[in-house]
Amino acid sequence: MRVYQTNEIKNIALLGSAGSGKTTLAESMLFEAGIIKRRGSVAAKNTVSDYFPVELEYGYSVFPTVFHTEWNNKKLNIIDCPGSDDFVGGAITSLHVTDLALMLINGQYGPEVGTQNVFRYTDKLKKPVIFLVNQLDSDKCDFDAILTSMKDIYGSKCVQIQYPLQTGSGFNSLIDVLLMKKYTWAPDGGQPTIEEIPAEEMDKAMELHKALVEAAAENDENLMEKFFESETLSEDELREGIRKGLVTRSLFPVFCVCAGKDMGVRRLMEFLANVVPFVNEMPKLHNTRGEEVAPESNGPTSLYFFKTGVEPHIGEVSYFKVMSGSVKAGDDLVNADRGSRERIGQLYACAGANRIAVDQMYAGDIGCTVKLKDVKTGNALNGKDCEWRYDFIKYPNSKYSRAVKAVNAQDTEKLMAAILKMHQEDPTWVLEQSKELRQTIVHGQGEFHLRTLKWRLENNEKLQVQFGEPRIPYRETITKSAKAEYRHKKQSGGAGQFGEVHLIVEPYAEGMPDPTTYKFNGQEFKMNIKAKEEVDLEWGGKLVFINSVVGGAIDARFMPAILKGIMDCMEHGPLTGSYARDVRVVVFDGKMHPVDSNELSFMLAARHAFSDAFKIAGPKILEPICDLEVFVPADFLGDVMSDLQGRRAMIMGMDSEAGYQKLQAKIPQKELANYSISLSSLTGGRASFTTKFASYELVPNEIQQNLIKEHEAEVSADAND
Repeated sequence: MRVYQTNEIKNIALLGSAGSGKTTLAESMLFEAGIIKRRGSVAAKNTVSDYFPVELEYGYSVFPTVFHTEWNNKKLNIIDCPGSDDFVGGAITSLHVTDLALMLINGQYGPEVGTQNVFRYTDKLKKPVIFLVNQLDSDKCDFDAILTSMKDIYGSKCVQIQYPLQTGSGFNSLIDVLLMKKYTWAPDGGQPTIEEIPAEEMDKAMELHKALVEAAAENDENLMEKFFESETLSEDELREGIRKGLVTRSLFPVFCVCAGKDMGVRRLMEFLANVVPFVNEMPKLHNTRGEEVAPESNGPTSLYFFKTGVEPHIGEVSYFKVMSGSVKAGDDLVNADRGSRERIGQLYACAGANRIAVDQMYAGDIGCTVKLKDVKTGNALNGKDCEWRYDFIKYPNSKYSRAVKAVNAQDTEKLMAAILKMHQEDPTWVLEQSKELRQTIVHGQGEFHLRTLKWRLENNEKLQVQFGEPRIPYRETITKSAKAEYRHKKQSGGAGQFGEVHLIVEPYAEGMPDPTTYKFNGQEFKMNIKAKEEVDLEWGGKLVFINSVVGGAIDARFMPAILKGIMDCMEHGPLTGSYARDVRVVVFDGKMHPVDSNELSFMLAARHAFSDAFKIAGPKILEPICDLEVFVPADFLGDVMSDLQGRRAMIMGMDSEAGYQKLQAKIPQKELANYSISLSSLTGGRASFTTKFASYELVPNEIQQNLIKEHEAEVSADAND
């Protein structure tokens, strides 16, 4: 195939909810462009986009698929993104490396929660959007109602380019108010018959045409002046106004299509080739130094690798965007992130599972290569005198986590390596080795997301794995002050061990004054602070350690050992073995021996004294609380609220956003363990949620007692093993 220049390339992300027809549309686009000779179907499992075994198994897109078409001497790089919210990472990646979002609307349901979620990312990234109402042949399709809903959600920026003459099984024609023509298709779609608009439709078409002209003129002062003079614009002026409106997101064109019957696809591709902005017309990205990187073919060579695929018989396929300059097969480049040198053996234009060899690619183009030695997702390869790196893709927090282990313990290393490899394919699969929880945790965007990971481990990697519920990272603290002392004494011939520590523990809050006196059992203890150390604990909270020993009862050289003993206890709280936090410890007295005292003796004495004091200082368990936002259709609001209340959630507020209800709540992390499954079941998959850690709060007494009993049983079982 020919080599395309920067000003001939357009990059498009194909987005929409699950079931909106993206993969089917991709087939029709490839067919119309002549890339494939026959359209596949999701049902027949022979599409260009869905070719991984797990996608064929579930009938869903799991990974974003990169393909290209050539139309009117333009190259359209298109990334077909998964529609399920569980695989939103693919959509986020794709939006960052493309310049426009083609957003499919399911003609049966209109804008859905998944549509809203992805649209928010387009807004955040300032990407142009074209709406495409699909499945107009569905008997459930009500185009006017869908359009009303879209304008309620997205405002007057939604401007019709087309409208269908009828929907349902009889759909076969539409009116295009940009070209002012009627398009009609035979039952098998493809090449349309183009006619003049019928007289009975002319008034409606003229009204919509005028609205389109006004919307286009608003994006350019010269066009606005011409519109005021003549109340119309030429076809080329209309296209220019629409292009500028797309770039500034002041206009969202609305098209119609029936992808399953290949109706409207050819006209859509004409618009994409003729009107959609080129890569060099879009806002520039920045490297990690904050420098603007312009897609200029004569600039320094810089490639950004945004996706890694692992394919049978090939291995890793590395997908990149040419950020600057140009790249040829055989070029030697340097990995800016890892310092290694790489040779680009071959360059390919992407076509799903197929690849078309090319000689060269220019700035703005998207392609792939194979057999790189040391390139990971997110890395940059640069030419001479260029050290650019990029970290502009930010992924959402995980929503669903599972403890994972190999059924056969000997496969543990293989399991870790396999998950890390899959993280390269989908960065929202995150592996964590938790020292605190003593578990290996895999995080994802939902139950289906992690079920897909498990399927791939068992079927592709032949590793049998077990998923379980992760432990909760509880914290322990105290609610009142307490005093304890402990003497460690050991004599076994020769030098012995001796250390005695007297200390007071109390709850710590930021900004509280230093202690002066304490009273226990009627006895007053005055403090004379000699040294204070504040330790910011890596698991959150603080330990404040005060040396108030007078008269040389304990030599200052033993204080670090005493602090170490206390820290050991803080790492294994007495109630559940969880980390302790927000404690102030005052060492005020003790004894030492001129021969037998040493660091170990005082460390052990401090550990026991602290543990004894902690247990009588009103110890409490803290649990992690998360901020939760749920986006739910109004019809399901009551069921969702009732379910949240059963999960000990506190509703903080409600709001309407883009046609959906947004619930804000605080909820214990433990109650989120299976929330994605429950929410999907309650709403038929039409709701979504986001979470982030908020704070630690005291657990109710009944739950605390249950947690303590569970921990005691676990310790007893471990001791008997």
